[in-house]
Amino acid sequence: MRQTLGFFRFVVLCSSFIAFSSHAESAAPTVDQHDTQVWLKKIQSSAQKLNYSGTFVYQQGSQVRTSRITHLLNGKNELEKLEILDGKPREYIRNNEEIACYMPESKSIRVERRVNKDVFPAILGANPADLAQHYDMKKGETGRVAGYDCQAIILEPKDKLRYGYKLWAEKSTGLLLKAQTVNEKNDVVEQIAFTQIVIGHVDPNQAKTSFKNTHGWRVENAVMSEADLSNWSVKAMPSGFKKVREMKRLITDTVSEHATPTQREVSQIVYSDGLAAISVFIEAGSQSRTEGSMQQGAMNIIGKRQGDYWLTVVGEVPAAAIKQVANSIELKSQ
Repeated sequence: MRQTLGFFRFVVLCSSFIAFSSHAESAAPTVDQHDTQVWLKKIQSSAQKLNYSGTFVYQQGSQVRTSRITHLLNGKNELEKLEILDGKPREYIRNNEEIACYMPESKSIRVERRVNKDVFPAILGANPADLAQHYDMKKGETGRVAGYDCQAIILEPKDKLRYGYKLWAEKSTGLLLKAQTVNEKNDVVEQIAFTQIVIGHVDPNQAKTSFKNTHGWRVENAVMSEADLSNWSVKAMPSGFKKVREMKRLITDTVSEHATPTQREVSQIVYSDGLAAISVFIEAGSQSRTEGSMQQGAMNIIGKRQGDYWLTVVGEVPAAAIKQVANSIELKSQ
């Protein structure tokens, strides 16, 4: 789930990167499918248009992270604050498309443009009717999440190259309160859920940074730009995944606290089916690395050398899909 689920997926994807089907025929939707698509549209719109503030827990494999999110819509302006409550303190303040990350241990603020528009609970990035080509959709049971009555929505993949999902939407507003990613055995491989949330009236001060005195902090502008990577192609991308972004960025590597950080340029191509994403990272292959693969919850990663380049393929899809993608990447000769 595209950055299943949201910011966390993006953060985990980047940290993992640094550390290391057949086409379905479209048919007229049934009454149940239509009803399910209506629910999915409510999930999409409510996450962007409602004011809410709450604490959620993200479980990825054996890792558990707790965060607090506050979202406000004032006219056409969106303001959002994401606080990481475990490990090193981090705060992400988003004002429309600009994100400022506050890092108190280094007394620095990193400013960048928003890359992903699917921060939990706004996880859907595609028209629900398009998702129906690759997922069987149906309503599940009703239940309670964080004290609210919810309707469960089930999305079952039509092939083995993507995961299934179970979403719980608050009944009156449609706000997504819980999401699970499940494998072919219906085992939960990733989950994100609110444990406490207020929907409606939110004090605007809750969306402000808690670091009141940042005088003297270093401000870093992220070096990231759009790029033309059309000379790279994936010949066996799973059906339904479309290219949504091409960019270049500078990655900073810090070996130790006292060592001088080094930077390297990395290109990234992002594909998505509206729920899950697959990224191909491309960089010069001068560094000494060992080819291999690993899994973190729903995320699978492959690192391999291809000619003069090092490729890292990361995606919230089964290992077979990532292997298929990695083995079909081609570079056009100049």
